[in-house]
Amino acid sequence: MSNGHNPQPAAERSGPAPQEPPFAQAWLRYWFEPASPRPLAVVRMLAGLLGLMLAGSFVADLELWFGPRGMLSTDAMDAWGSRAGGSLFALATTPAMLWTLFATLFVALVAVMVGFASQLACITAAVLWASLLQRGPMLAGPADDCLAILLWCLAIGPCGAHWSVDRLIRDRRGLPPPSDSPWARVSLGLLRVHASAITAAVLLAELKGDVWWDGTAAWWLAVRPSQLLDLTDLYRRSEYLVNLVTHGIVAFEITFAVGLWFSAVRRPLARAGLVAWPLIGLLAGEPFWGAAMAIFCVPDAVTPGSNAAD
Repeated sequence: MSNGHNPQPAAERSGPAPQEPPFAQAWLRYWFEPASPRPLAVVRMLAGLLGLMLAGSFVADLELWFGPRGMLSTDAMDAWGSRAGGSLFALATTPAMLWTLFATLFVALVAVMVGFASQLACITAAVLWASLLQRGPMLAGPADDCLAILLWCLAIGPCGAHWSVDRLIRDRRGLPPPSDSPWARVSLGLLRVHASAITAAVLLAELKGDVWWDGTAAWWLAVRPSQLLDLTDLYRRSEYLVNLVTHGIVAFEITFAVGLWFSAVRRPLARAGLVAWPLIGLLAGEPFWGAAMAIFCVPDAVTPGSNAAD
């Protein structure tokens, strides 16, 4: 028999569920809130194109550097102290094997650019590119390292969901269009983290040198043998211009590294980076690195409707 008392459900007795602290909410939103994969598609195409250009620079001297009798043979690398054995390219004991591995890398980068089997292509390209850099680390430049990071970030998210062969195949099969994905959010978040971290590392390395404090760094960049743009005549006419360029680079890098984490200035900063990074790369004699840094800016430079990581 009923005693006249109606026990309340457990959910009502316990009251409202406790909310996560603001920091935890921001953390979960940054890493796991579903986001559109469209920005990743743009990054994928640009990274694939950059990878093909960087890989193409190895073609002429591939056997000269990495062949069985090359300047960086596995025996020479072991004597030098580098762990060449940790590279897949160290397994290439004949020119045919070396070219087969390199051709696989090249095909993978083409697949990345056009978006065919996108995630598998990104993983394959990332592994082989890292192996190539490990085979001859003294040949790697800053653009090479940035490309490796871009490929691994793309491998995590659905970078082939838009503007790709994968999407064409999906549409022909009558499958529904891809929706927002938490994996896209992870990829976008990693791209921003690396953009800020790389800029901070560059800035710290610069500020170790006196020339970045006294304003003459732009001059020393201009007279480097690897410089592609000769500005020495222009700099000779005005020391103030040298100081302006030097301190302008430092000011932009500080603003960029910090400003990416503030929504009010993130989008204009990222759009400025699309222009500023290639210019800085050109001034530093590293145009491919400048292009790679600009690629990191793409997700945050797009329109708010694209749901880049907040």
